[in-house]
Amino acid sequence: MFKVGAGAVGAFYGARLHQPLNKASKETLVSVVCRSNYNIVNKKGFEIESPVYGSSVWKPHRVFNSCTQAAASGIQFDYIVVTTKALPEVRDDSVDISPVVTGISAIVLIQNGFGIEWPYRDRYPQSPIISCVTLVSCTQTKPGLIVHSRWARIYMGPFYTKNNPTQQPPLALQTETTSNMTTLVDLFKQGGVDEAYMMDAIEIQLTRWHKLAINATFSPTSILGGGVGIASLLPDPTINEHARECMREVFEAGPKLFGRPFPSHLASIDSILENTKKNVGFKPSMLVDWEEKRPLELEVILGNPLNLAKLHGVEMPRIQTLYALLKSAYAQRKSAHSKL
Repeated sequence: MFKVGAGAVGAFYGARLHQPLNKASKETLVSVVCRSNYNIVNKKGFEIESPVYGSSVWKPHRVFNSCTQAAASGIQFDYIVVTTKALPEVRDDSVDISPVVTGISAIVLIQNGFGIEWPYRDRYPQSPIISCVTLVSCTQTKPGLIVHSRWARIYMGPFYTKNNPTQQPPLALQTETTSNMTTLVDLFKQGGVDEAYMMDAIEIQLTRWHKLAINATFSPTSILGGGVGIASLLPDPTINEHARECMREVFEAGPKLFGRPFPSHLASIDSILENTKKNVGFKPSMLVDWEEKRPLELEVILGNPLNLAKLHGVEMPRIQTLYALLKSAYAQRKSAHSKL
């Protein structure tokens, strides 16, 4: 197994999946490609602190500084797991992984946003693609140190076509993808991630859309609301109503776009708002990226969903407003930075 993106989520799940001494089935060896944290991880591995799994050090099977170096090792990977931020306007990760993708590789995408699978399906039409939505709270507080605070839940489903999730794929691709997913769920559970679930192609997109309601509402609101965590803003009745109505737009759009209601186990708007109020001090990752002047997941969180909705005649005016304002602020910040 090969992990592309050795940040907090990638390292946390990599450690759970790495089972070199597994007696129940074949051993699972996880290798990683690291960039900014390459030196420390190559020497010492990852330190991982978790209230659920305890403190440990995970040393990946191999640590590479690029996919090209990994390909030169001669290892053929059964799974290529991508956990980078999806930034299509900055880079195309589907191109980056091309040296390590072979005929036996399943591509696993653990990323936020909508439409993140599209470039992979275009580039690898015959490869199994597994789309994942995760609920996990962990951060890399310094290079090589991962702190997991709560949750470890992951949903996965097949991705066959970007134009119509209801379209039946070739039987061979469907069979291979299902087999890969079944094995991956088993590997997660063997690694202690009990809340690992399989879904069909529409369910996973609805689940992705459900999480989008949270990210597309809270992330831009935190930035435009003064650069503070959303829990600090929600007690304001005006902000609370704004957040509720933004999420309602996304919630109402989902079934119209995918022809099916949301899975019943997914949280309601009321539940999301109440739980978020309790998460004092938490900052959406987009807010952290804004503070650190890093690229934002603007298109996959806001742009792509709006484009799909427009294509089907579904309006989301509040989300459109957030997108327009944040895109303008983002462009002005980049322009000011380029003049320094």
